[in-house]
Amino acid sequence: MPTARDRPGSPAWRTAEAERLLSFGAGAAVDEGGFGYLDDDGRVDQARPRELYITARMTHVFSLASLGRSGLPNPRELAAHGVSALTGQFHDDDHGGWFRSVGADGRPQDDSKTNYDHSFVLLAASSALAADVPGASGLLEAAQQVVLERFWRDSEGSCVESYNRDWSSLEDYRGANSNMHAVEAFMACADVTGQPVWRERALAIAERIIHVATIANGWRMPEHFDSSWNPDLEYNAHQKADPFRPYGSTPGHWLEWARLLIGLDRGSSRSLPWLTDAATRLLDEAEKAGWAADGRPGFVYTLDWQDNVVVDARMHWVIAEAVLAADAVSRATGDGRPREAEDGWWREIDSTFVDRERGSWIHEVDRDGHQSKVTWSGKPDVYHAYQAVVFPDLPLAPTAAAALRAARVAGDDQG
Repeated sequence: MPTARDRPGSPAWRTAEAERLLSFGAGAAVDEGGFGYLDDDGRVDQARPRELYITARMTHVFSLASLGRSGLPNPRELAAHGVSALTGQFHDDDHGGWFRSVGADGRPQDDSKTNYDHSFVLLAASSALAADVPGASGLLEAAQQVVLERFWRDSEGSCVESYNRDWSSLEDYRGANSNMHAVEAFMACADVTGQPVWRERALAIAERIIHVATIANGWRMPEHFDSSWNPDLEYNAHQKADPFRPYGSTPGHWLEWARLLIGLDRGSSRSLPWLTDAATRLLDEAEKAGWAADGRPGFVYTLDWQDNVVVDARMHWVIAEAVLAADAVSRATGDGRPREAEDGWWREIDSTFVDRERGSWIHEVDRDGHQSKVTWSGKPDVYHAYQAVVFPDLPLAPTAAAALRAARVAGDDQG
């Protein structure tokens, strides 16, 4: 008979899963520097270049692991391995910023400069600084400078999307996805550095995308905008399953925003009730429209503007964000109802996504629960899964690295 320890989502279950994920993710470290893209069995896919967002996200993960309890013998060394790559091969010494990907020879494969990737560099640097990883201070200083000079726009209260290598050409597009991850990184930066202006910038982004655009669109969050922040609801209608810019609306992002809005509210020096109200509504709408939208268990990837299913694949990152959103909303509001859904989602994670044979979590399954590779192949990194099993043990604010650092300092003071 299963015990409480075996129950999916329980503290003991999550602790064991965190160790399993870290062990799998450690295999992503490559001698050339940084972290590679992992296949289904946890081997680096040699056919793919090293991608900036993966190296940054894994640096963030191992920084958190080094601050908490980890069975890995060397999480801080792995975090330092990532910082070294971010200050080395990935960095464009000629024009500033970071290359989107580099090859085995260290030369750029994609030399464009994107807000999405640079936000993860800022997040990685913030977490690494909290973990006292060598080189993190200089990396964070450089990341702050580039983000402020190139991506942040005071006039828009948000970030622009992407440039070519020498910053001479700016894409005529604004994206909710990259700005969402900017919110994540800005909050982490604020908490680690003690500079509250970064949290104010995060709040400005949330106001534009959630309080204005999403509410105006009936709580169906627009993902794509033109350079004047007008929603483009037909963007990528010809490429519906794009991994970063899919057509339609993405319930997984409603869930991710719900978690971030709770963090913004709890970490703010001002009372802003709309943040928690919006988080609660986004969680409710995601469950209502996205869960079992085609009659089968699971959150579908995308919906059209009438809530019809567009891409029915189930992504591991979506259900990871679902359990975190339910946890955050329940803790923030005292409402126990999200816990009921959360328990069911943990069971779905355990039965459908956790790969006990080959490791980590399956990144994509079809409507029948079988592994699919329409959008994602392999198991590139452990960022979403690791956060899902770690964050429920942390306070709602400050952000993870700052909270873990504070707990360590408190423990040292008592010990």
